[in-house]
Formats: sequence, C-alpha cells, structure tokens
Amino acid sequence: MKIDIQDVNDTRKTLAVSFEASEIAAEETQLLKQFSKQAKIPGFRPGKAPVNMIRQRFGKQIKDELRQRVISKAYQDGTKESKLDLLNVVDLADAEIAADQDAELKFTVDVRPEFEISDYKELPVTGLSEEVGDEDVEAAITQIRTERAEFSPVEREAAKGDYVKFSHEGTIDGQAISEIAPEKPVYAKMPQTWEEIGSEHGLIPGLGDGLEGLKTGDKKEIEVEFPADFTVEALQGKKAVYAVEVQEVRERKLPELDEEFCKAQGAESVDQFKERVTEMVKGRKSQERRADIRRQVTEAISDKVNISLPQSLVDYETEMAMRQVVQSNVRKGISQDKLEENKDEIHAESKAAAEEAVKLQLILTQIAEKEEIKVEDADFSRFIMQRAYQSGQKPDDIVKELRKDQDQVRRIQSSLLYDKTLEFLVDQAKVTEA
Repeated sequence: MKIDIQDVNDTRKTLAVSFEASEIAAEETQLLKQFSKQAKIPGFRPGKAPVNMIRQRFGKQIKDELRQRVISKAYQDGTKESKLDLLNVVDLADAEIAADQDAELKFTVDVRPEFEISDYKELPVTGLSEEVGDEDVEAAITQIRTERAEFSPVEREAAKGDYVKFSHEGTIDGQAISEIAPEKPVYAKMPQTWEEIGSEHGLIPGLGDGLEGLKTGDKKEIEVEFPADFTVEALQGKKAVYAVEVQEVRERKLPELDEEFCKAQGAESVDQFKERVTEMVKGRKSQERRADIRRQVTEAISDKVNISLPQSLVDYETEMAMRQVVQSNVRKGISQDKLEENKDEIHAESKAAAEEAVKLQLILTQIAEKEEIKVEDADFSRFIMQRAYQSGQKPDDIVKELRKDQDQVRRIQSSLLYDKTLEFLVDQAKVTEA
C-alpha cells in the first residue's frame, strides 16, 4: 500500500491510497473463504465447495463486499499512516476494484486547520452590576401585579393601559383589505377584537394608539402604516384606513400589595414576598452578568487567531442556520415567494454566522484538548434530565431515542464540550466591575 497526500488548500487534502493487485487478491481470498463457509451448496460440505462455483453463485455480492472492504481499509490505514487530523470525507473518486489489477482510491478530505491559541486565561472583561436596588424590586413587583391584574368595564374615554373591545374594517386606497390579503382576515375585517392602548405588540401597528380617547359607542377612522418588513407581504409598506367602533373599554386594576395577594403567590407575608422577589431579581441579574461575560469571552478568543475554515463544516453550519431562519419566517407568516426573493441575503447572513460558529468551535476544541476538558457521564446525564424537564418526556425514552441516532449523540457531546470549555474560560476571566 502506498499513500500520497496533495494539498488542495490549508484545510482540504487529496489522499490517494494505492494497492497492488496482490493485496486486492489477498482480500478477495479471505472473502471467498468466508462465503464458502457460510454457503449451502448441494453436494458440498460448508467450506468445501470449489472457488469457481462460489464465484459463479455469489459473484455480485463478492464484488460489492470486496469494494467496501478495500475502501474501508484504504480509509482506515490511509488516515492512520498519514496522521491527518481528519474532519470529513468530502468526496471519493470512482475506482475499479478487481483482484487481478492494481487499485487507487482517492479521497478528498477536510482536516483540522493548524493554529495555536494562547493567553486565553484571565481574559479582561467587564462585569455587569449585580446590585439590586429598591427600584429594581419595585419594578419586579409591579410587573407581577400587572400580570395578575383584573379588567373592569368603565364609562370614560380609553387611556393608556386600558383594553378596548372594538370592531374594525380596513381599506387601502379605497380597496378592502379582505380583497388584498384574503388569506389574513384578521387584518381585514373583525366584528370583535381587543387592543391594549399604548402597547407595542398590537396586531395592527398603530391601531391601538388611535383608539386612545374614544369611549363606548364612538366611531372613528384611524390611519396606520404597515412597516416594510411586515409579516403579511401584501401589506408591507402600505398605508391603510380602519373604520372602528368601540364596543367596550376596560380599565386595568392591579391587585393591592397586601397579605392576601402575597399568600396567593406562596409567601406568608408582604415582607417575605419582597424578600423572594429580591432573590429573584438577584438571580436574574447574575444570569445576565454571566451571559454578558460569556459574550465578551467568546469575542476575545475569536479575535486572537485567524483560521482557515474547513469548507465542509461551514457548509453544514450554513445549512442549519438557513433552516432556522426559514422556519422562523414561516412561523411569522412570510410567504415562500418572499423567502425565495430574499434567499441570497438569507444565505449570506447564514454563512457569516456559520463561519463565526465554526471558528469558535475549532478554538474551543483546541483549548479543551490543552486543558484536558472532557464530557463526563454526569454532564450527559444533566443534559438528559434538562431535556426531559423541557419536553415533558421521560429520561429513559430520550435515552432510547438517542441510541438510535449516534450522529445526534456526537453533536450533543460536541455541544456540551464547547459549553463546558466556555464556562471554564468564563471562570478564568479577569473581571472588572462596570
């Protein structure tokens, strides 16, 4: 066997593995013996049938199996002896494999790029304050009370924070929106719907603000303008007029911060409730601080080295990123035609994100090797329990699913390794308080 390596670029190689005819013949001889032992041929005991008869009866199976064995041997021995840090096999050139002739297998492979990262400990970062002030606690308590508010009908003009029940019918340049976007009746004509005055998350942009000052029974025409990136393509960038009639105004009434309210939240008293909210705010600020340090550490190590990125890894990550973008846009109601129109932009953004991700993965892998960071059974068990909690599945069922998909297991292990290594760097970072 002979091995020849040619550079395509820094991360792509051509690995040519050559066999002499005698080596192929030796593989075939072993294969014929196995077929002879397993074959049931009338008149012959297992292993005693003539070779020519075995060839005649199992010719295609023998040829296919010989090809697979030679390819496997070429790959295993070739990568071992060449000492390439292999990532992916990109291509295998077609080759004739027969026992009476030499053979050459040509693999196109992507390899891990050569680079060296140092000074990754004690990275200088700025830590967000974890201090919890009275205003932080009050804001959190107000948010909790707001989420548990009741709404009572009122006979007055609608004000900010009120909920208004109303009917609407929209037109654009005199044409009914029901004709322009018939597949989205919620934006065209509704006999009854609700909007919060002053909310930034209204179904129809600007319509809620136009309801301010109206009371039950009032009618009005409200002009709105849909943003250029609105989810309904036919309405993007268009100005519309909605004829509305107010049916009811409801005032938001926050519950009193008393013992009854606090006990309903699981606290024994107002003081204990405030203590729990304080701890909740502390926990949130701690998470925000650590997430921001992770971001800074990620940027810092990425800026330390320039790396030639393996194209097969970039292609894979680009495809994954594009799928996520497309799925997200479909959920938002973006049409297939619009996605097709923006496919070049989506691909460019996905590729840029993929390149950043691959670079970070390569850096974290090298740091993990240097620091002997490994994914332990306990790490994988925590992942299983977390997924079970999030999905509502039983841990044993998740394990059974993963046993059927080793590729997914490897991806999970890689993800856990990256996360564990990044947490190591965060713990090592030199933090200056903001």
